[in-house]
Amino acid sequence: MAESPSHRFGQIIGELLEEILLPILENFCKERDLYLDRHGDRVGVRSGRKVTWEDKDGNKHDLDFVIEKGATATLLGRPVAFIESAWRRYTKHSRNKAQEIQGAVLPIAEKYQNDSPFLGVVLAGVFTQNSLDQLKSVGFRVVYIPYQGVMESFAKIGINARFDESTPDEDFAECVRQIEALPKKTAIRFQGPPAAGQQGAI
Repeated sequence: MAESPSHRFGQIIGELLEEILLPILENFCKERDLYLDRHGDRVGVRSGRKVTWEDKDGNKHDLDFVIEKGATATLLGRPVAFIESAWRRYTKHSRNKAQEIQGAVLPIAEKYQNDSPFLGVVLAGVFTQNSLDQLKSVGFRVVYIPYQGVMESFAKIGINARFDESTPDEDFAECVRQIEALPKKTAIRFQGPPAAGQQGAI
């Protein structure tokens, strides 16, 4: 079954969030002699490429970034931070995504509660204030980049990425084509005005 252009667009935003976060986290870890675990091979620690951690009940969860102390590429360390990122376009999906992040990270954090790991999440798009408050209430530090800020960032490089549920697939496909055709070194910075009392920039 062919992947829809709208689904691919969502994947691209998610990938961009991780690409933007990566150098920030790498610099943070380098300055503090910490190890940043991210998607990729880690022989001796895991068999696959996903950042998979096991919770207190033995369930496995795939995460975006984990910062570890006393770790190397071949040696698992103690978790210092769990950091997730996510994009959602519509409010009807935001609560489910917040609950998904909470459900994946909190059982692992509980397993390592003696290490008091930092819990962070970078959200972009449309998230309700209730979904943001829910994450903060259970210990997450939240950076939120509103939908408007993401769209303005694309507009600055000549791409109209605005859409809604009535947008034709061919418009989505053209937007995806333009984004995927961008030079590798194209700088994209997501930034936006406050939304429901929250703001963020990366």
